[in-house]
Amino acid sequence: MTLDVIEIQKIIPHRYPFLLVDRITKINENENLIGYKNVSISENIFNGHFPGHPIYPGVMILEGMAQAGGILAFKSMGDMTEEEAANKVVYFMSIDKAKFRHPVKPGDKLEYRISVIKNKGAIWILKGEAYVDDKLVSEAELKAMIVDK
Repeated sequence: MTLDVIEIQKIIPHRYPFLLVDRITKINENENLIGYKNVSISENIFNGHFPGHPIYPGVMILEGMAQAGGILAFKSMGDMTEEEAANKVVYFMSIDKAKFRHPVKPGDKLEYRISVIKNKGAIWILKGEAYVDDKLVSEAELKAMIVDK
């Protein structure tokens, strides 16, 4: 199953400039997800991070992982309709074991690989990894809860 940015926006509430997932290329419900973000020099974040030496901020990588994890959680909830999903939101409860291994630069394709560690009802614990050209650039453990708006 693949999802383009229009379908992603039906699942999570994020919009420009804070929608950090461009496409989902693979979903195995209750197991894992692969998606990506194309990092572009035209993004406003590069005006200040850093002039003359643009580096995509680690917190933005973590947020992209969190958004991809939210998509995996929503798609794993089975028979939820678009209307039901529109009345729910994912709140992240914690981000643990975050590591940044290599810088991400404009022109990179940042691939998110998210897998379910544990799910109990509305609570999800996910392993998030981010890669550029199959090189691990960041990882974290994410804990989230799906709640009514």
